[in-house]
Amino acid sequence: MAKPLVSDALWAVIKPLLPPEPPKPKGGRPRLSDRAALTGILFVLRSDTLWELLPQETGCGSGTTCWRRLRNWQQAGVWHKLQQVLLNRQGRRNAIDFSRAALVSAAVAAKNGGAATGPNPTDRGKAGSKRHVLTDANGIPLALRLTGVNVHDSRMLEPLVDAVPPIQQSWGPPRKRPSKLHADKAHDQRRCRRALTQRHIKPRIARRGVESRAKLGRHRWVVERTLARYGQFRRLATRCEGELAYEAV
Repeated sequence: MAKPLVSDALWAVIKPLLPPEPPKPKGGRPRLSDRAALTGILFVLRSDTLWELLPQETGCGSGTTCWRRLRNWQQAGVWHKLQQVLLNRQGRRNAIDFSRAALVSAAVAAKNGGAATGPNPTDRGKAGSKRHVLTDANGIPLALRLTGVNVHDSRMLEPLVDAVPPIQQSWGPPRKRPSKLHADKAHDQRRCRRALTQRHIKPRIARRGVESRAKLGRHRWVVERTLARYGQFRRLATRCEGELAYEAV
C-alpha cells in the first residue's frame, strides 16, 4: 500500500499554520478539508498533472479548488512559516550543520511568465526564472529566492545569505550564519568576498582561471543534490503557475 502524501506527522506540523476557514453566513455546501486540498496540491506538484485533470479517485476534490487553496496559503505566508518551524525542529535536534554552507542557482523555464521572470539569454530570450538555493553542510535548504533568469548569480549572494532565518539551537541563541560559504566561480567577485567577510563568514569561492574544475564539487555537491530533489516535483522543474512564485523551501 502506498504511503499517504500527507502523513499524520506532517499534518500535525502544517495544520496550526493554516488560516481558519472563512465564515459562511449564508450557508452553502461543505468546504473541502484542508488536508485533502494539501494532498491534491502535492499530487499535482509531484506528478505534473494538469489541475483540471486531478483524478477524483484521490478524494481531493477538484483541481481548481486545490489551486485556489495553494494560492491563498501562499498569500497568507504559510510556506515561509512552515520553513521556519521545520528549521527550528532540525536545529533543536542538532541536525543543521553550520560549519559550512553552499549555494548554487539553476535556470527554470517559465512558460506562463509571471513574477520573477526574465528573458533567458541562453534560450532565445524565452521567459525563465532562476532558483537560488543555500544549504547547510548536509544539504538542508536554509534559504531560497527566485529571480529572473537574466540576473547574474553574484547579485543574489547577499540577499540569499541574509534570507536565512534565525534557527533555534539545542543550546544558546538562534543562529543564522554559517562559518564558511562555498560558491562557484560565478561568485568570484571582490564584493562577494567582502560581503561575506563583513558577516563573519569565511568565503570559499572558486577562483576563475586558478582552481581546477575537478575539485569544485568536494563540498558543493550537497546543494546540487538538493536542486535535484526539487526536480523530483515535476511541476517545480518548470514553473507552470505564472503568478505563484514557489519561494518557500
